[in-house]
Amino acid sequence: MEHALITIYHNPRCSKSRETLALVQEVAERDGQPLNVIDYLKTPPDLAALKDLRAQLGGDVRAMLRDNEEEYASLGLAGADDAALLAAIAAHSRLLQRPIVSYQGRAIIGRPPENVLALFGKNN
Repeated sequence: MEHALITIYHNPRCSKSRETLALVQEVAERDGQPLNVIDYLKTPPDLAALKDLRAQLGGDVRAMLRDNEEEYASLGLAGADDAALLAAIAAHSRLLQRPIVSYQGRAIIGRPPENVLALFGKNN
């Protein structure tokens, strides 16, 4: 079995993110897959990483965005285009939706946490 890296963009203060991390840890341990946990508030993804993540998610930048954060309103992002949204997320990592799990070129937002199991096939 090929060992592909599982990456989770994680916020340890978020309950959904913690629940998703627990699920992903179970899958990684069971399948012997390496797990990369990124606390994106401490290690924010750059613009290139965000563009890659957007492609893995299916291209919808707004799905990656937390529109309930203070920065969303203060930056006037309601009418912003995709480039401006990605730049805002890169500059203000709190705007990144959480958690996001990436595996084998695909990504899913863990809301609810069980959504991410679709990345790992049907045997979960």
